[in-house]
Amino acid sequence: MRLGAHMRIAGGFQTAVKDAVAAACETLQIFTKNPQQWRSREVTLEEGREFQAECAEVGLSPVVAHDSYLINLASGDAALRAKSVAAFIEEVRSSQALGVCCLVTHMGSAGQDPVDAALDRLCASLDEVIAATKDSGVAIALETTAGQGNSLGSRFEDFPRIFATVKEDSRLVVCLDTCHILAAGYDIRTREGYEAVIAEFDRVVGLGRLWVVHLNDSKKGPGSRVDRHEHIGEGCLGLDPFRFVLNDPRLQHLPGILETPKQDAEKREMDPVNLAVLRSLVANGSGQA
Repeated sequence: MRLGAHMRIAGGFQTAVKDAVAAACETLQIFTKNPQQWRSREVTLEEGREFQAECAEVGLSPVVAHDSYLINLASGDAALRAKSVAAFIEEVRSSQALGVCCLVTHMGSAGQDPVDAALDRLCASLDEVIAATKDSGVAIALETTAGQGNSLGSRFEDFPRIFATVKEDSRLVVCLDTCHILAAGYDIRTREGYEAVIAEFDRVVGLGRLWVVHLNDSKKGPGSRVDRHEHIGEGCLGLDPFRFVLNDPRLQHLPGILETPKQDAEKREMDPVNLAVLRSLVANGSGQA
């Protein structure tokens, strides 16, 4: 598994590449714009070419994007859903210009509405996005969630429902987040638990749909439905689940992306530390981590 981290783009996309190299990343996740603002600007073809060349030069591959936190493709507010669809289309186009393989998205929140109604709205939104970007080649990675705020994607059963409903589902893939699935109630802290959860994911969703793994420890325990990331090995997951993931032959072709806090209490840069911890868990030729 190629390991990397989400990097900020403040100062330009080249900043993310520079920071990724400094942290010893092999893969990279970025935002295409400020994730806390609706306003965006078009990523130019020249910017995209430069970014792709920089990533290729330092061996960062694959590169993944994550959408804005403001987007809610399942919103019951018609104006907000329309705004979200338009913003997501822009992000797919930016992702295409940047040459990223897929755009990760949280699937939105049902709010006070029934989950079935929210899933229907999400599928309608995805139909609009896919139709408007049919020549982009950018996959849309639906992320597993903790279930906080009645968010969609906390149960594996949500995914096949979406695949079956969206008209053209070939570009829909999945991003699995270790913190989120624990908080949603999928306990992977033991070997038996991990194998059971992966088997359920494969049966319900399909490992063939899995394109990205977010490697995050969790501040809260199983079933808490609280999305709070922690440094690797310092949260409620501990080290064993990451050892299971990193040595699982079914997942070796996937990128593993950190979204853990950037600094510790002493303001120490933690991406290199967390990546080193992960690499220490990878089994060597003797089968020992």
